[in-house]
Amino acid sequence: MILVTGGAFQGKKAYAMETFPLEESKIVDGRSCSWEEIYTAGGILHFHEYIRRSLEEGRELKTLAEDLARRNPEAVIVVNELGSGVVPVDAFDRSYRETTGRICCELAKKAREVHRVVCGIGMVIKHD
Repeated sequence: MILVTGGAFQGKKAYAMETFPLEESKIVDGRSCSWEEIYTAGGILHFHEYIRRSLEEGRELKTLAEDLARRNPEAVIVVNELGSGVVPVDAFDRSYRETTGRICCELAKKAREVHRVVCGIGMVIKHD
């Protein structure tokens, strides 16, 4: 598994498409994909939005990172870094931000590579 993270609008998708062998037809979007598609997709964009939708529907996410690593170990996951900036006033938004951060920490532990993208430039921060 490969995790690509960074701030919003920093070029994570373009970086992932250029760096990894991703076919457009094998990529799903966390904003709209089915709950099961993340387990078979070659790439997952907007993974943070998948988490948001899951929380909004009351889905249990306790084992999401473990399940994803086990069921789709070759996936390239692209996710926004949500932990910087002003802490949201809204309780749901705080919970969403914390949950996303915790899941991404677990994914980073399990990933063979973690890349951080800033201004379109990727930095490898983990390579096993």
